[in-house]
Order: sequence, then C-alpha cells, then structure tokens
Amino acid sequence: MKLCALHLYAAAHLWVDLACALLVLGRLEGGGDAVTALLLYNCFAFAVQMPVGLMADALGGGERFAALGCGLTALAWGLPGLLPAAVCAGLGNAFFHVGGGLYALNGSGNCGPLGLFVAPGALGVALGTLLASGDGLPVLAVVLPLLGLGAALLRWGGGAPNAPLDLTPEGGTEALLPLLCLFTVVVLRSFAGTLFAFPWKGKLPLVLACAMAGGKAAGGLLADRLGPRRTAALSLGLATACFLMAGRAGPGLAAVCLFNMTMPLTLWGAARRLTGARGLAFGLLTFALFLGVVPSLLGYDPLPGGPVSAALAALVSLPLLLLGLRRGKGRC
Repeated sequence: MKLCALHLYAAAHLWVDLACALLVLGRLEGGGDAVTALLLYNCFAFAVQMPVGLMADALGGGERFAALGCGLTALAWGLPGLLPAAVCAGLGNAFFHVGGGLYALNGSGNCGPLGLFVAPGALGVALGTLLASGDGLPVLAVVLPLLGLGAALLRWGGGAPNAPLDLTPEGGTEALLPLLCLFTVVVLRSFAGTLFAFPWKGKLPLVLACAMAGGKAAGGLLADRLGPRRTAALSLGLATACFLMAGRAGPGLAAVCLFNMTMPLTLWGAARRLTGARGLAFGLLTFALFLGVVPSLLGYDPLPGGPVSAALAALVSLPLLLLGLRRGKGRC
C-alpha cells in the first residue's frame, strides 16, 4: 500500500465530509424540509453505499468511484434547492467512501489503513457544522479542492485490484452470525452517538471530533499490534467504565475515543468474511450506521441520553464484537 496515496484518501475524506456537512446544514431553515433533507442525505450517503459497494466489487477501480464521489459532491454545490443538493451530496459521499474503503481494504490485510482512512471524517463533519453556523466558505473555496482531490485520486489513487466478485461468505453459513453481530455493533455505536447528551458536549465540538477521529485511527493501529479481539475487549471494557463518569469532560472524551476504536475493527471483520465483495461489506456496515441514527432523525428518543445508556451500549457491544471477530477460515 502506498502511504502517500493513503494520506491523499484521508485528506479527501476530511474535505468531502466537510463539504457535505457545510452544504446541507448551511441550507437548513427548519420545518418539514429540514427533516426530509437530513433523512435523504443520510439515506443516500450511508444506506446507498451497499449497492454502490456491490457495483464497485463488480467493476473494480476504487479510485474512479472515489473521484466520482468528489465530483458529485462538487456538483451538489451548484444545484438549486435543498433536497436535490442533499441527494447529490449524499451520493457523492457514498461513492467516495466506497472507493476509499476499497483502497484501504484491498491494499493491506491490516486494520491500520482502515483506521487512518476513516478517522478524518469526524473532523470534516465537525468543521463543516461549525462553518455552517457561521459565514461558511465561498463556493469556489469548497468546489475547487474537491475537483483537485478527485483528479489527484484518479492519477495517484490506484491500489490493489479487487478479488473476483463472490457473494459467498468465507466459512459459508457459519459466517452469517458473525456478520450479523458486526452489523448490530455498528447499529449500537451509531445509536449510542445520539445518547451522548453530556453537559460539556456543546462546548468542545472540535475536541470531541478529535476524540472520535483519534479513536478510529488508534483502533486500527492498535489492532495490528495486539490483535482485533484484544483491542475490542480493551477498548469497550474501558469505554464502559469511562462512560459511567462521562458527566465530566475528561472521562467522557476518553469514553468517546475508546468507543470509536471499534469502527475499523468492524470493517475489517466484515471484509474478512466477504473477501470477494469487500465493497458490499463496507456498504453493509454503513447501512447499519444509517439505521442507528434514524430514530434521532425522526425525533424519537427510545432511551434517555446520558452516561448509563451510553455505558450500556458499550457493554452490550463487547460480546457481540468478540463473536463477530472470532477466527474463521477467511482472511482479510
């Protein structure tokens, strides 16, 4: 795996997520359109990654999908109306993530590259959200870097080719339970993000984003040192304890960091089971992310936000993740 190309994908991830958050949130004006726009954006950005991932598995060329994602995100900035822009930005996000995810998954059997690729997204969303509440950025200041990054990905973003398309999980039907466990862990992690109703949360948005990004990067790198299952046990065990003290910023930020360490582990685990359809594996778990935020987007609060609920989500995730990462016949 070319380290410079991985850095390029990581930088593009930050900018694509910043551009999408700034565009969609900057145009929200309340009312029904705001809810519809957020639902449409999240649906196309996350749920649609499943069919896009399957398409990438069949056609190959993850760098082309990532570059197309940059282009669609840039196009969204030129569309009139909130809803068309939200749909186009969501599609751009989906194509980019699938392309970048395939690069990280195909280029190495390790978790580290996955963590380094996914980590900057949290920073991009946080920066885009902050800019949307202020004066924002000129259109060209957002669009030109998107187009430049897309061109750079086409030139330097090529990686290892896809394996031949094969939808049969490694291990046959025995792999379905681990895949279901990984899917459930991601739903819980996404849902738990809506439970982070801590008093310090609104005062430290960038620090919170850094904790999320740092956790994702550290999770992948630590898994390459200790192994995914040991990393899962360590991160979720400590996260459960820290969440119980999350009324204070220090333990709360530590809990968020530790909980997000599971993200590259779940992606690695799913790709290890679907070695012939890694794009689909990536999209399967982003669909789980979408399901986790749907209740919040629709205004439902099935559980009270706070330390106990977040700790419970981390605790329940631990046995599920360990089962999902159990050793099987396939290798990522």
